[in-house]
Amino acid sequence: MRIKKGDTVVVLAGKDKGKQGTVLKAMPKEDKVIVEGVNIQTKHQKQTQKEAAEIKHQEGPIHVSNVMLVDSKTKAPTRVGYKMEGGKKVRVAKKSGNVID
Repeated sequence: MRIKKGDTVVVLAGKDKGKQGTVLKAMPKEDKVIVEGVNIQTKHQKQTQKEAAEIKHQEGPIHVSNVMLVDSKTKAPTRVGYKMEGGKKVRVAKKSGNVID
């Protein structure tokens, strides 16, 4: 998976199309990511002995194909490629050629 935790991404499809956010969690086995402030879902929390019942709003997962990495220098969405630099594999922005990592 080409997107990692901490990356800034833009949503390409769905109800939150066009929104930008930071990746809070990457789930490569399911090919999904959780993006800050995107795909907000309502969760009803049951009452316990220590806490009162409440309605929580939290981010839900989005498929990785529906988000695109935002290049930090050009501030534009870009695809991600890889290249070897000094014997180490690094991520590269396809649009500008800048090294991401």
